[in-house]
Amino acid sequence: MGNTFCFFCGCVAQSSVGVVEQWGRFHRLAQPGCHFFNPLAGECLAGILSTRISSLDVRIETKTKDNVFVQLLCSIQYRVIKENADDAFYELQNPQEQIQAYVFDVTRAIVPRMNLDELFEQKGEVARAVLEELEKVMGEYGYNIEHILMVDIIPDPSVRKAMNEINAAQRMQLASEYKGEAEKILLVKKAEAEAEAKYLGGVGVARQRQAITDGLRENILNFSHKVEGTNAKEVMDLIMITQYFDTIKDLGNSSKNTTVFIPHGPGHVRDIGEQIRNGLMEAASAQVNVEE
Repeated sequence: MGNTFCFFCGCVAQSSVGVVEQWGRFHRLAQPGCHFFNPLAGECLAGILSTRISSLDVRIETKTKDNVFVQLLCSIQYRVIKENADDAFYELQNPQEQIQAYVFDVTRAIVPRMNLDELFEQKGEVARAVLEELEKVMGEYGYNIEHILMVDIIPDPSVRKAMNEINAAQRMQLASEYKGEAEKILLVKKAEAEAEAKYLGGVGVARQRQAITDGLRENILNFSHKVEGTNAKEVMDLIMITQYFDTIKDLGNSSKNTTVFIPHGPGHVRDIGEQIRNGLMEAASAQVNVEE
């Protein structure tokens, strides 16, 4: 403490207070500085107390309302009251054990009424209850409780492992839900895209057929007007035969084809023309029935 004593004088360091006795009884408090004592009158410096803030770490083991054993690490900051230093010097033999006992008593009375989650959320309430009890008790012995901090709450290792697994499972479940929603959106968008593509493809085919039909009709009318003695049927047969030969030409020019066997002759050409005409008529008839 940096204090020195001699037969006639004694020094009390800063942030300390001395206890002076006379003939074995408390006489007065000695403030920091150098003091002279009269040994002939029975005066002596009995002891020195520090008025600095002291810290005491207390580890409490208890269980919660849901039967989970936990360890609480509590830090108590206290100091001696200068005006009541004589009470602190004479009343308590070991103030740290006294403080620790009250911390145990209050904590083990409050924590069993909370479950583990409530304890983590309301650890400030536990510290406040301990502070109120210690201030009321230790104030009578010349000590002031400055702060109480609930530094840590340590559950049993198996409980911590189970809590982590529960948290991980909940997060995995949430991730699975998000992943399922994302896959659902992709499937819906893909189906919508396919439907739109098929619709546009159908529109394209319909427009293509309409254009072919309009072209054939225009060619038939022009040919019928320019060549006398021809009717629409003969012109249609001539156009289909021309398209037939064009198709054979395309098949022959394709590099991917090797051999193509096609029945050929005047009768076959006529049959092909009739088949194409019948197909067009059946398609037109089916479209009329659908519209009705």
